[in-house]
Amino acid sequence: MADTPAVQSSLENEGAHVEAAAETHAGVEHHAEPMLLGFAPPAMVVSASMLVLLGIALWKGVPKAIGRGLDSRIADIKAQLEEAKTLRAEAEALRKEYADKIAGAEKDAAEMLEHARKEAVAIVAKAETDTADVIARREKMAEDKIGAAQLAAVADLRAVAADAATAAARGLIAGNHSADADKVLVNQAISGI
Repeated sequence: MADTPAVQSSLENEGAHVEAAAETHAGVEHHAEPMLLGFAPPAMVVSASMLVLLGIALWKGVPKAIGRGLDSRIADIKAQLEEAKTLRAEAEALRKEYADKIAGAEKDAAEMLEHARKEAVAIVAKAETDTADVIARREKMAEDKIGAAQLAAVADLRAVAADAATAAARGLIAGNHSADADKVLVNQAISGI
């Protein structure tokens, strides 16, 4: 069969084709892969395996399981979002509450400051009144002490004057009257009784 002219010409054409391919690839050697129905067998095996795998996955309900998993994940995310909204609302309520407390504290502080100022003014006024009263009492006490000192000085002067008068009278009586003159006076006084 190899002797037929068509086969030989085919072989020559193929040989020329192989030589041309060898020249174009600059000496790179190519291997011919076996073909099955126009597909290379490794590609065919991989394609068939994928189709079988996809068929089994569809038959076993993998897409439904994936859908359920995704639905579960979506539900979890929605629950987390709802919880986040609730937490945000609580945080806003707390922020408002503390803002109100701060405003109330500032108002209370202002009221306390005003009350303290009024008390300070009242304390100063009372201190001034008390000071005036204390000064008046001390002046009265000083005047009383001065008056008492004057009375004591007058009493001392009277006592000194009385002592001086007594001493002078004694001196006069002693100088004017002798013992004989005293006897006469005593006898007169007794006879007058």
